[in-house]
Amino acid sequence: MDESTQKYLDFLIIEKGLSDNSVASYSTDLAQYITFLEKNSILNLNDVDIAVIFAWLIDLTKKGLSAKSRARHLITIRGLYKFLINEKEVTKNPVKNVDIPKIGLALPKIMTVKEVADLLDAPDIRKPRELRNCAMMEIMYGAGLRVSELISLCLQDINLDANFVRVMGKGSKERVIPIGSQARSITQKWIKEGRPFLLKNISTPYLFVARAGKPMTRQFFWKIIKKYALVANISKNIMPHTLRHSFATHLLEGGADLRSVQTMLGHSDISTTQIYTHISREYLIKMHQKYHPRN
Repeated sequence: MDESTQKYLDFLIIEKGLSDNSVASYSTDLAQYITFLEKNSILNLNDVDIAVIFAWLIDLTKKGLSAKSRARHLITIRGLYKFLINEKEVTKNPVKNVDIPKIGLALPKIMTVKEVADLLDAPDIRKPRELRNCAMMEIMYGAGLRVSELISLCLQDINLDANFVRVMGKGSKERVIPIGSQARSITQKWIKEGRPFLLKNISTPYLFVARAGKPMTRQFFWKIIKKYALVANISKNIMPHTLRHSFATHLLEGGADLRSVQTMLGHSDISTTQIYTHISREYLIKMHQKYHPRN
């Protein structure tokens, strides 16, 4: 079974071009599924039937996994069996008729424009490392980047003359996103002053560097966000991705069209972007209730 799942992971990497983070998630889900089968003395994927699948889903529920997490696990296993059937390694798909758990609409947490401003004003940009941290947050909010896209940016990916940044998103899809004057200004200051100071004589292609010219980790950037949220007295539980959610929502609230936001976020399906319209709708309702004379 391990050999079959490894073939599927290789397929996702080579044929589908999924990112390392996506493949790691698939790998974790598959490992948990195989462990469940082995604990129940099932040593061949062809021996799995719909009853086993239901037992596995019940086991995931008992472990406290949300409907969203169970849905992700089920989608992973569906893909596995679809692949193995095409490869003629199994003859039946036991998850074919199993419905995805209903997960409802999960609205991402966002910050207000003032909260974002307070967060971005929190670093002391006279210090090289804090200048770097400020530039990272400005670029993430200014271009709506994913954390993985932000930390992997190279110097050649940003054009401060034309005010845009080029990123390689999910599925190795390249996109170009404009950046505003504030993000441009602080990033230019970082490149000219902070970056050379931290690098000394080390050569590296990365735009934002940590120790020894290496790119920053996702975990370290998460700590940076947490640090400045405390400094700015922001009570919300802010994550790095909150800046990306806020970028999209603030654009829509300002009048940007959904297709443009979809392009900037790098969503392959506009239905993924549409979740932000629900947030904007809530914002409009609040504004109407606050300012309309008949409320």
